[in-house]
Amino acid sequence: MKISRFIALASLAALAACQQAGKDAEKPADKPDPSAEAVATVDGVSLSRNTFESFTKAATGGKTTADLSPEQRQEVLDSLVRMQLVAAQAQKDGLDKEKDVAAALELSRLDLLQRAMQQKYLKDKLPTEQEMRAEYETQLAQMPRTEYRARHILVQTEEFANRLMERLKKGEKFDAVAKESLDSSKERGGDLGWFSPATMVKPFADAVMGLKKGETTPRPVQTQYGWHIIRLDDTRDVQPPPFDSVKNQLGQVILAKKFKAYSDELLKTAKVEKKL
Repeated sequence: MKISRFIALASLAALAACQQAGKDAEKPADKPDPSAEAVATVDGVSLSRNTFESFTKAATGGKTTADLSPEQRQEVLDSLVRMQLVAAQAQKDGLDKEKDVAAALELSRLDLLQRAMQQKYLKDKLPTEQEMRAEYETQLAQMPRTEYRARHILVQTEEFANRLMERLKKGEKFDAVAKESLDSSKERGGDLGWFSPATMVKPFADAVMGLKKGETTPRPVQTQYGWHIIRLDDTRDVQPPPFDSVKNQLGQVILAKKFKAYSDELLKTAKVEKKL
């Protein structure tokens, strides 16, 4: 796969990271910093090696310049030069002062700084085995233990839903009536397959959990999508995943909780004035 296909995927956050790295490289230092060495100069603006490395990682999904062939490095550098030229022209045209662009740049800056602080804060706070097992038990307690298989018919108005209910009460097959549905599941007789109630909007989930196998809701159920007629076909018990298979996810959850606790402490001592 050509490296240019990766370059096309570089994000705004990556650009912000490169710009920040470039600014840092321009700061005077007591000793020469190899990362501050210019790999290119564009209309008098130096592009540092640090900026080049950051851009390379963003453009190639984490690769470094050492991982690339000379031709690929040149292609990445050419893309960085073009980015600098376009960004400079955008500034000359005052685009960085436009409301939406300025807001996006500021959000990118804040996001970059937050992620840097997150890495610094969590560096020596990696989850222990004990913490992960405790989190596993917490997640198990919150995990739905039953999955449901149901069919539904979705229509726009309660009046039309009631007319379809009458057809069902007169013995017409659910599959046949489901052809009136607005949902793509009508091609499968309204079948939604197996699902957890947590994946459905609350009125729908509550209605499903209140049914016995083979039962249909006695009246249409309203959600933000319209009016539903729901039939429960089956239920099954859910087996929780083994601890070892979810250790990585548990670790990420714990790290997120630790960093949230840190930001909560900052919030407690901050002077915040909301003006919404």
